[in-house]
Amino acid sequence: MSSVSQELKDTSVASSKWLDAHYDPVANLYTFSSCIGESLLHEHLVVGDLGTGVCNMKLKVYRGTGLLSESTLLDLPTGLVSFLMDLHKPRTPAIAVASGTFIYVYKNLRPYFKFTLPSLEVNPLEQDVWSQAKEDMIDPVTLKEMLEGLRDKAEIPLSVRSLRFLMLEPQEMENFVLLQKEQPIRRQTVITCIGMLKKNMADEDAVSCLVIGTENGDVYILDPEAFTILYKMSLPSSPTLMDVTGQFDVEFRITVACRNGNIYILRRDSPKPKYCIELSSHPVGLVRMGKNVVVGCTHETLHGYTQKGKKLWTAYLPAPVTTMALMDLPTRGFQAVLVGLANCEVHMYRDKNLISTIKTPDVVTSICFGHYGREDGTLIMTTKGGGLIVKILKRTAVFDDRDSAPGPPIAQSIRLNVPSAGGYETVVVFFYAAMHRAFQMDLSRLRLAAAWAYVKALESSLTPMSASLTEPLKMNAVVQGLGPSFKLTLNIQNTAACRPVMNLAISFLYDENLYSMRTAFFKIPLLVPGLNYPIDTFVECLSDKGISDIKVFVLREGKSAPLLTAHINMPVSEGLALN
Repeated sequence: MSSVSQELKDTSVASSKWLDAHYDPVANLYTFSSCIGESLLHEHLVVGDLGTGVCNMKLKVYRGTGLLSESTLLDLPTGLVSFLMDLHKPRTPAIAVASGTFIYVYKNLRPYFKFTLPSLEVNPLEQDVWSQAKEDMIDPVTLKEMLEGLRDKAEIPLSVRSLRFLMLEPQEMENFVLLQKEQPIRRQTVITCIGMLKKNMADEDAVSCLVIGTENGDVYILDPEAFTILYKMSLPSSPTLMDVTGQFDVEFRITVACRNGNIYILRRDSPKPKYCIELSSHPVGLVRMGKNVVVGCTHETLHGYTQKGKKLWTAYLPAPVTTMALMDLPTRGFQAVLVGLANCEVHMYRDKNLISTIKTPDVVTSICFGHYGREDGTLIMTTKGGGLIVKILKRTAVFDDRDSAPGPPIAQSIRLNVPSAGGYETVVVFFYAAMHRAFQMDLSRLRLAAAWAYVKALESSLTPMSASLTEPLKMNAVVQGLGPSFKLTLNIQNTAACRPVMNLAISFLYDENLYSMRTAFFKIPLLVPGLNYPIDTFVECLSDKGISDIKVFVLREGKSAPLLTAHINMPVSEGLALN
């Protein structure tokens, strides 16, 4: 039995495409793919170690599989890149580590420069509130109430100091105010991702600029020598993943995955996103492969898109994605996407085809592939338990484009090239045209039937309802009484999913010779999504003419254009109809 198992093991090792170079399960490396990379000279492995997440954050440098040096970081690293700052010889690459609001630049494994993000605009109302607290004009409880009001309504977010103050318990507020009120208020953002952009040449040893994304949705391109801001772009949401290609002086594209679940593509000629890719679930991995973008999502899927946002394919995964990286072998002209999964596997995809699977002893959290030492194809991985795995691609390894995953063959998705057959082609076109006309006819009939049903409902007051096209508002009316006095109730509802609506008012327009209303103007409270808010008023009929019009306007305070308009036909002896 032992001889058979040994023979199977030898066979699996022989058929493997990778050599197991090194595995250290207790290397104490806790990092992600954005915080691991090789120096441009391919001699060192640089890792931004997260430590425990609270302390023991370090920048570690490996040579081979041995730890060469380590430096303490003051905050959690969010990314690192290796780049060349200038053309001076000898060409020594620098390491840029993004951490908090700073970028720490190391050269020759020593601290060289620290870049600080520019401060953001501070809310002037917030400054005025803290000035009153400084002069002891308001107590801490009043300060908290005023800051809470600013937080809910102000367009400029509050500073970190104010947000921390709002989180305190009442007994802790006074000491916090005494310590902070003399200090100037600053609003600072943090770096969420970092990349590298060639300056004016595409060579591997060309000078490169740093590209950073910040929590407030800005993207900065920095000068490689002076570390000044060369270009600034804005995004609708905070960036989390970034891929950069091109040259700053010629043309470049920055592909950014944001926290709102969308992917935006920035170009040199526009400070705003050029294209937007809307995903069905949040992205957890982003890799550019040639002119296409491969995205791993939380719903255990892998998607391929063009650089203009057109979806090309979707692959379904057996487990959630933990990390992604590009596998590029320029000497063989081969590219693939490495996807780490939560089931202790690393899948290799070429387009939508699974071409290889690597089993790992633990869940992989970061992947780095490239030239390291003397080997062109070195795969470096770290695991969830802090382990370090190094594999080397065999020089005899060959990857087939054939999909190794179970399912229908690739040929099934290839469109058949049907040759032209003269009259047969004319018949097919005629059939499609007739089918389209029949579909359009049925669709028109359905729309007509829906319109007639809606008119009948309005005439019979079955659905006394009105809805806004610009705001998530819905309103219906109910009347009580036989006349000439009526109680009119308007039910207002916010139909949004999670956004409240505020600063609204209701105004009635009517003929004062025919009707009298006790209250013709109301201020509407804040509308929480999903709740019904009744507004009551009393109407007195002054004439026996029978029918008159009452118009209802829903307005936003300070705006003259109504958000919602309703037309009420109110007969003396009948019910109420709202058009």
